Amino acid sequence: MKKILLTSVVAATVALSAQAADKTKEVVTHTELGYIQTNGNTKTKTFNLDAKAERQWGKHAGTLTFDGQNGSDQGTTTKKKYFIELEYNYAFTDRLAFAYILGYKYDKFSGYDYQAYTGPGIKYAAIKQATQNLSLEMGLMYARDKYAEDSIINAGETNDYASYRLKGVYDLQIAENLKFTQELSVRGSFEESDNYFAFSKTALTSKLSDIFSAGVSYKLDYANIPAARYKTDETFTFNLIMDY
Repeated sequence: MKKILLTSVVAATVALSAQAADKTKEVVTHTELGYIQTNGNTKTKTFNLDAKAERQWGKHAGTLTFDGQNGSDQGTTTKKKYFIELEYNYAFTDRLAFAYILGYKYDKFSGYDYQAYTGPGIKYAAIKQATQNLSLEMGLMYARDKYAEDSIINAGETNDYASYRLKGVYDLQIAENLKFTQELSVRGSFEESDNYFAFSKTALTSKLSDIFSAGVSYKLDYANIPAARYKTDETFTFNLIMDY
């Protein structure tokens, strides 16, 4: 399952990149980079990359999202986490679209070897204005959670289940060069109502030029039945942002 998902994502990435040279099928990218290094009494490194590539052709659209963090303290890994999601959309109207989603998540300290999900859904643009946008999604998924050997529950086991995913993304242009973004998603099991996961990202972005921006973001990853010690994993970052 792990190899199939990674192969699918790589193949889709290559397909999107190969089309970038066609100006009528241009790929639009958004990249957020953050890095902190300390030396002296402490010796730490923390790096984060949040990237998105989008391409539209007619009523079709493809989006590839990557979100990763890596950190170390005195040479010992303290954070190693990444998330990849591929989404295909077909627009029925300018507000309503069919969606198909493929997602994969790895977090060394979460108690899972990996989490994966895939399935169809519906995407609706509830608000489409010059200064604000609200996108809502609902999907039905097949999910697989592979627990790590050191997990505090179901150690070494694999859990396959039918699930749902609800997602909302809100953008507000506060001023000409200042933008607020709030993203919230919840994915859970139909069979076990208390087995669900939530992700939230709150961000402020200030435009510096046509390409570059500076931003700050707060991310919260939540597992209602944690496989590790804590239910929540929080990340606060300052980023250099490139839109091209």
